[in-house]
Amino acid sequence: MSEPTEGLTGPVEIVGTGLLGTSIGLALRRAGVEVFLADESPDHLRTASGLGAGRPATAEDRPQLVVVAVPPDHLGPVIRSALALTAAYGAVVTDVGSVKSRPLAAVADVEGVERYVGGHPMAGSERSGPLAASAALFDGRPWAVTPHERSNPDAVALVEELARLCGAVPVRLSPLEHDRAVARISHIPHLLAALAAGRLADAPTDHLALSGQGVRDVTRVAAGDPALYGQIVSANAEAVLDLLTEVRDRLDAVIEAVGDADRPRLELLLQEGVAGARAIPGKHGAPTRPTQSVFVSVPDHPGELARLFADAGASEVNIEDVHIDHDPGRPVGLLELTVEEGRAEHLIASLESKGWVTHR
Repeated sequence: MSEPTEGLTGPVEIVGTGLLGTSIGLALRRAGVEVFLADESPDHLRTASGLGAGRPATAEDRPQLVVVAVPPDHLGPVIRSALALTAAYGAVVTDVGSVKSRPLAAVADVEGVERYVGGHPMAGSERSGPLAASAALFDGRPWAVTPHERSNPDAVALVEELARLCGAVPVRLSPLEHDRAVARISHIPHLLAALAAGRLADAPTDHLALSGQGVRDVTRVAAGDPALYGQIVSANAEAVLDLLTEVRDRLDAVIEAVGDADRPRLELLLQEGVAGARAIPGKHGAPTRPTQSVFVSVPDHPGELARLFADAGASEVNIEDVHIDHDPGRPVGLLELTVEEGRAEHLIASLESKGWVTHR
């Protein structure tokens, strides 16, 4: 284990042992920090403890930092309670909720609010609960740190250090800017994915038989817990509504263009999507570079993926991304290897020389 740094020496108490809380506990234990766990669910607490995320908290514990990792509807009351319970020894309190303005408003009048600093790790899964947790969940991921006007600078530094110890990259934002940002990059995409996936629920079987990787990519996050995401979106209603209105206007424009068979206008609207996709940062935060896809047929046998990756590595072409599309009608999978533009032909030639069936 690596040694904890001088600032965040622990102990850390985590209230809530779902996916995020348990993952934080595992990441902190990986870094050598002592962790206490609390949860209203005895099953979750027992599971998280058994996984090695920490030990159950006791009334005698004196944490340096309290991390509130409960569902959005409960953030305000639990943060208030944590501030009150730690007033005697001045522990810093943070949370990992996906909306920051509402919990801040709920604790603004609490004595000791200067010890509260909001946080939001930009990592997760459509799965939930402690069994979905991983010490590596936050590695290389952004972790928004959202101090308010009265936040103590030392408290802010401690929460940023929490993010780094968990393997994340702290990004400082105001609570308001954070909520606008997550509405744009998380909440609106989730709602649109849910709407698209909803059109599949009653689709004829022969329609669904044509499903490929595209529809899986678009709808993946729609599998998330509706109750949880209902809380998240409701808590960020103002920012979400602003963007939903913009999306509705663009959808109306698409409907008109399709209805009028106006291909030039439709292509302009589709080009907005291309521009937006290219605006998403690439690896290591760098601008997205032009890429090409190489598709490889992979027999559904043990060891075939390992062999393909070994052969791709021998080509000395860097693989930027990988997608697997399982063909329900054939005993093969279709693997999409994304590479830097201009390197696709070399990769194809190298793989085909080793017997792989490829296409562009």
